[in-house]
Amino acid sequence: MRTRPLRAAAVLAAALCLATAAPAGAVPAAAGTVAAERRCPRLSADLPWYGANRGELQRVIDERGSCSDPGGRPVAVFDWDNTVTKNDVTDATLAWALLNDKILRPERWGGVSAWLTPAADRALTDACGTSVPVGAPLPTSTDTRCTDEILEIRENAATMDGDAAFAGEWDHRRTVPEYAWVPQLFAGHTPAQLASYARKARARSLAAPVGSTLTVGTHTLPGHVRYYPQQRDLIRTLQRAGFDVYIVSAGSEPVTRVWSAGVGIDREHTIAIRSVLDDRGRITVRNEGCGGTPDSQGADIPYIDGKRCRVNQEIFGVEGPAAWQRQDPPNRIALGSGDADTDVSFVADATGARLVLNRNRSEIMCRAYDDADGRWLINPMFIEPLAPNPAPYPCSTTGHTRPDGTRGPVLRDDGSVIPDQRDTVY
Repeated sequence: MRTRPLRAAAVLAAALCLATAAPAGAVPAAAGTVAAERRCPRLSADLPWYGANRGELQRVIDERGSCSDPGGRPVAVFDWDNTVTKNDVTDATLAWALLNDKILRPERWGGVSAWLTPAADRALTDACGTSVPVGAPLPTSTDTRCTDEILEIRENAATMDGDAAFAGEWDHRRTVPEYAWVPQLFAGHTPAQLASYARKARARSLAAPVGSTLTVGTHTLPGHVRYYPQQRDLIRTLQRAGFDVYIVSAGSEPVTRVWSAGVGIDREHTIAIRSVLDDRGRITVRNEGCGGTPDSQGADIPYIDGKRCRVNQEIFGVEGPAAWQRQDPPNRIALGSGDADTDVSFVADATGARLVLNRNRSEIMCRAYDDADGRWLINPMFIEPLAPNPAPYPCSTTGHTRPDGTRGPVLRDDGSVIPDQRDTVY
């Protein structure tokens, strides 16, 4: 077994922390215990983690936080959907909006996304019709055909007839059109209106039983969302230990902010797809760029390298094209957590611990299982964990997504190829 780096430093830090918090004879034992907890907050021992993960996370908290008092405020960054919550909160909001007639008819479906194909434009126009005035709500609660086309494009990037919904060129490490599609569907609403829909969807999703489903059109979607107790405890423990904790998500920012408040993260610490507003303060089909890229119709969102760019630009103040690159260790996060390939760049940048929830996604699991520097931690999903991936992850051949969308091997930082990895944590 690989020895974790700085383990001796962690032991020393813990000893120094306890000694500092409660010097002999200085305070009563009870007061000393309280002081120690304030300086060295502990993860809950009542919440189960896989293997030694709780201890490894505690090590980073002790080494980088108030227990060791290294100066400054270390940064921890979490993805949101299926990392802090079970199931996708932006999708839950879209489902609620479709069931409550909150999607406004665009002037032209082909104008919503820069990559929408003529086949998708025709399918949406045929299914949703033209009788509803432009800018008025579509009757998606009863119009199954319209609802199905919208959801099929979101879920499978295809029409109900199986035609490709998106075509053209885009950087596959900076965006994926079906992710950008969801905020674009809310064009014409204000962020406050979208947040109100998210709150209603949140109430419904938290009340629904775990494992329940929801029928929207003829699509069957997850009916429930839950905060993972372990991640909520980890976030709060990090905050008590002096960490700046952020969310970076490829969801819609007004929606993610509604949910992140439930784990004590404010709007300034919640980063997601930030739609450009018109002169009336209403959402448009465009979103803000990063690292010197202009605003666009989804060419640059917090997705794979786009998440790294947002972390570097909005947290560490890196400007221009440099924000797309890995920074020197002092300007990198201490802890990162994600569940999918969309998270792999920012999680890999973490200098202390990289926590991955296993959802059988190739590139991030290749890096996590290879564990080249001993800082990767893998945990099954805390609710409804997946069965093991039946075949090894194709790390040596097709595990990595290139900017042009082709697939290649996953490489270590030194350029060597990661061999295929078996799925053993489930």
